Amino acid sequence: MSSDESDGVLDDNQFYAVYNCYSPAFLTDHDRINIEKGGKILLPQPALEHLVEKTNIMLFKLKNPKNNRLTHCGVLEFIASEEPICYLPCWMMNHLQLNDGDELSIESVHSIPMATFVRFQPQSKDFLDISNPRAVLEHVLRNFSCLTKGDMVPIDYLDRKYELSVLELKPSNAVSIVECDMEVDFAPSIDYVGEKKSSTQTATNDEQGNRSSSTFRPFSGQGTRLSGKVKVNDNEQNTNAKGTQKRGVPNYDYKYGLLRFPRIPLDSTHNDINEILDRNSSTTFQPFIGEGKVLRQPRNQKPN
Repeated sequence: MSSDESDGVLDDNQFYAVYNCYSPAFLTDHDRINIEKGGKILLPQPALEHLVEKTNIMLFKLKNPKNNRLTHCGVLEFIASEEPICYLPCWMMNHLQLNDGDELSIESVHSIPMATFVRFQPQSKDFLDISNPRAVLEHVLRNFSCLTKGDMVPIDYLDRKYELSVLELKPSNAVSIVECDMEVDFAPSIDYVGEKKSSTQTATNDEQGNRSSSTFRPFSGQGTRLSGKVKVNDNEQNTNAKGTQKRGVPNYDYKYGLLRFPRIPLDSTHNDINEILDRNSSTTFQPFIGEGKVLRQPRNQKPN
């Protein structure tokens, strides 16, 4: 490969170079922390000279020539090195399926539209447990210059690591997010969708199993007499009890930490109480309703 192709320009206004890429593990601790926080790369000093001379645009398209996987990014800083090497965040190396020392083509991009809408998909439902996920995401995106559909945005918050996949972008599959107002939306996480499908399938299997199997009936056993005779009434009760009781189906949509207290309408409660009182009014004790008797009989009443 000639030197013009490895580090140079395609025309007067476009920068193009092929570098050997490395992960932040080859950097010092300070530079490693900075590059892992966002979506920007480190370029050598000769690249700055070409960019200043030909163009002032600091947005680039990265492409793996082996599999044509690509993404877009900005530049964090230029390192004092004359060798044709660059440093990428680990998530970007994984996304482009690159290993340390592989060749990477870098091309300056002139026209990237400003983002108007972005939809992210958390890789774990734990991300939505954060008190204010939008504020955390806004803080992380300050270290990004571009977003490409399919990118995996890493988030390190309170000693926990989260990942968000760029699911949808508008107005293009590659957008710039520098000083722009965009609408952000979250899609259901991957593990939440998987749990919902598995719970639905489990509920269906349980319902089919309940229909095919015999229904549980408490105290449905048959007693045995010492005389060996079978009571006719016992057989009739067992026959009538079949199919009268159904087992309940668990609530598979139950969420941990949520308690529900089902309430009975007051009208129905009052009606039930009134029915019970009317039914038992004949047997209810009522004081002072007896008839009195006098031991001394009136004079005008003759004894029998």
